[in-house]
Amino acid sequence: MTQSLYRGEQGGLESVSHPTRRTASLTGVRAVAAILVVLTHAAYTTGRYTEDYLGLIYSRMEIGVPIFFALSGFLLFRPWVRAAATGGPAPSVRRYAWHRVRRIMPAYVVTVLVAYLIYHFRTAGPNPGHTWMGLFRNLTLTQLYTDNYVYSYLHQGLTQMWSLAVEVSFYVVLPGLAYLLLVLLCRRAWRPRLLLGGLAVLALMTPAWFWLVHTVDWLPDGARLWLPGYLLWFVGGMALAVLQSMGVGCYGFVAVPLAVICYLIASTPIAGEPTTSPTGTLEAVMKSVFYGVIAVLVIAPPGLGDQRGWYNRFLASRPMVWLGEISYEIFLVHLVLMEIAMVEILHKPVYTGSMAGLFVATMALTLPAAWLLHRFTRVRGD
Repeated sequence: MTQSLYRGEQGGLESVSHPTRRTASLTGVRAVAAILVVLTHAAYTTGRYTEDYLGLIYSRMEIGVPIFFALSGFLLFRPWVRAAATGGPAPSVRRYAWHRVRRIMPAYVVTVLVAYLIYHFRTAGPNPGHTWMGLFRNLTLTQLYTDNYVYSYLHQGLTQMWSLAVEVSFYVVLPGLAYLLLVLLCRRAWRPRLLLGGLAVLALMTPAWFWLVHTVDWLPDGARLWLPGYLLWFVGGMALAVLQSMGVGCYGFVAVPLAVICYLIASTPIAGEPTTSPTGTLEAVMKSVFYGVIAVLVIAPPGLGDQRGWYNRFLASRPMVWLGEISYEIFLVHLVLMEIAMVEILHKPVYTGSMAGLFVATMALTLPAAWLLHRFTRVRGD
């Protein structure tokens, strides 16, 4: 959203201009999420995704993605919740859709085109998505909606974009979910407990989807990466928006230790092997639940008003806000630059080398590139 529509109501993968104190800390949450995404890819690229406990800890740094998703649910559902709580007009779906497109797509299209240009002259192993149809599918964020996704439209420099495809599908369905919950369920009245109950029922779609994709053979394998499998994380953020309007608070000194404990539990085999989609239904459900809880705990203190604690001060610090403002662009460009850093700077074959060294080298290339991409594609004005 732009400043003139809903001040500070940006999505989870987006930046915030001229942040207020609260918005500054939420921008800092984006920085945490982006750093975790880069770290987990550095761990994977250097062969740290092993079956032991330390390898699982490294792989679970993918928690950055659930944090992004929950933050989107919180920030983008909040205008509908505020309208219901105050009796004001509902957000304009047309304006909402337009601002989603113009914030997400310019930087994304530039990234995709540059990635295809780079890999036209560069070989980095099998690259099935490097075709004209692959380009079309990636530009339109429809690469997941196929069978044999990994062997059809997956592009070496854009493997992380599955999560952006999920994010955009949430953007598409959010107005419908708001209508379902606030109009059909709550009858346009402010009934926060009923609304939370509706969100709880909606969250059950995720375990039901995991059961479906693990038991039937008529769905394409890409279905494991579709929105229903991650809806629980968005719903967690949406629930926070309701709790905020109810005046519920949360303190960082409580939420952060609980998040760390949940992370350590999720880093056991209870959440499956070190991969995006566990092969077992129970493991997939446990992973989704623990990730959802962690994401909500990370966002809750700044989202629900803890503005004085150490956690908020850290998130609202100038370095974290700056990183958060370009977090979307960091997410977009870091994998292409990580491969270049691995080969051209560190001179290491894949699945070898230092994770820390690769992270530092990647960030050294990514930060200026992300800033430039943000500088020339960001939204200006309304």
